[in-house]
Amino acid sequence: MKGVLVAVDVGTVRVGVAASDPHRILASPVETVPAPGLDRVAELVREREAVGVVVGLPTSMSGASASASADMARAYAAQLAPLVAPVPVELVDERLTTVTATAALRASGKRGRAARAVVDQAAAVALLQGVLDRS
Repeated sequence: MKGVLVAVDVGTVRVGVAASDPHRILASPVETVPAPGLDRVAELVREREAVGVVVGLPTSMSGASASASADMARAYAAQLAPLVAPVPVELVDERLTTVTATAALRASGKRGRAARAVVDQAAAVALLQGVLDRS
């Protein structure tokens, strides 16, 4: 199935949003929204005419997804789902996306405050690109 996918990296302070192209080849950063930002994320889903939303589920290296962060992601997905219905919302393993995003930002020369402003978007991009590469 073709169509835009939107990815959400949920944080306590900021929420990163990324979107795919309609052919699902490339993930691109969209916006960093102050948490919880549910209404804004729903608006971004509508603006892009997305056919699906993926929310990052923090998972440990052992595969466990039992943590306060995982509970927050599950609650966020549950609250977002009725705001974007009938677009489906799916939880996806986000193991290492923030680590990958932080490393990429450092490599590009972004550090400190400049990096914090976009790390959530970069994590959402890493999450979504992983989904796109697997499909």
